[in-house]
Amino acid sequence: MPPINAVDVAIVGAGPCGLACAIAAQRAGLSVMTIDRGPIVGGIASYPTYMSFFSTAERLSIGGVPFLVATDKPTRRDALAYYRGVASHFALDVRQYETVCGIEPIVSVHGERDAESSALPPQWTLHTERRSGGAAHYAAHAVVVATGYFGRPNLLGVPGESMAHVQHGYREGHGAWHEPVVIVGGGNSAVDAALDMYRAGASVTMVHFETELDAKVKPWVRPDIMARIAEGSIAVRFASRVMSIEGDAVVIDGPEGTSRVSATQVYLMTGYLPETGLLETVGVPIDPVSGVPAHDSATMATPVPGIYLAGVIASGFDANKIFIENGRDHGDRIAAHLLARAPLSAHHPS
Repeated sequence: MPPINAVDVAIVGAGPCGLACAIAAQRAGLSVMTIDRGPIVGGIASYPTYMSFFSTAERLSIGGVPFLVATDKPTRRDALAYYRGVASHFALDVRQYETVCGIEPIVSVHGERDAESSALPPQWTLHTERRSGGAAHYAAHAVVVATGYFGRPNLLGVPGESMAHVQHGYREGHGAWHEPVVIVGGGNSAVDAALDMYRAGASVTMVHFETELDAKVKPWVRPDIMARIAEGSIAVRFASRVMSIEGDAVVIDGPEGTSRVSATQVYLMTGYLPETGLLETVGVPIDPVSGVPAHDSATMATPVPGIYLAGVIASGFDANKIFIENGRDHGDRIAAHLLARAPLSAHHPS
């Protein structure tokens, strides 16, 4: 095995909460690196092209850096530029397009480590695969899992779900002009996609297993979608479930029995599941009902020494519990916990 680069804190996930953790650790005098299988804030990059956030810019800011925009609600593009700027401002060490494929405890340190970069004794080795195909290995005293919520779609488990014209995310409606489209779901993501594709000239049908749209649909959007449904511009099949997906149609079962709805594009806006695989491999218990990994919310420490949570991964199956605005302070809790437990001789000078 080649020499291992050692740091005090390794963060898995370069989303806003992961970046906020890196800033907090750096400010605490700890050496830190952040590793992400995609680009910086890749979850936001995957949002619809013309999306605007629910939250104000101030609530999305991290590291004490003002997030200034000309409107009340920042857009996806505003956010991407902001977080890139913050990472550059703090000169964060972000390893993009590198997938953490394993974490294991260190019994004895393999290879050589850079004593200059790590003041706290390494406890974990991270094994990664780079986009180029090469492997890398890192050592860290603490590992923060901040893997977000957008890499593990909540599958329907129906025939045809893996076909090329079926997607679990939505970007924009231009390619749906004059196309029959089916959107599965009744929450904010489904509603936003339906309205955007309708305005792009698509023939849109929504399919939702409930008898009405979700109660949490944004109040400033609900009147719009309800008006489009009432006038017949957007069709909707309530109390219905997808049975299978075909090349040019979706087979659904609803109050009127089984029927086929024409669709050359299918968007399954059914949410995502937390990515807990890395946590499970190191022995962090996951509650089977809530999906919440065991942790102390005051410190974000799990029962496994040196393993921490940050961001929405700590919310389990309920992704609406933790957002950027209430997950951005997780890094401060983690840094404080690390410093409180570390010997004074190990602290880097501020």
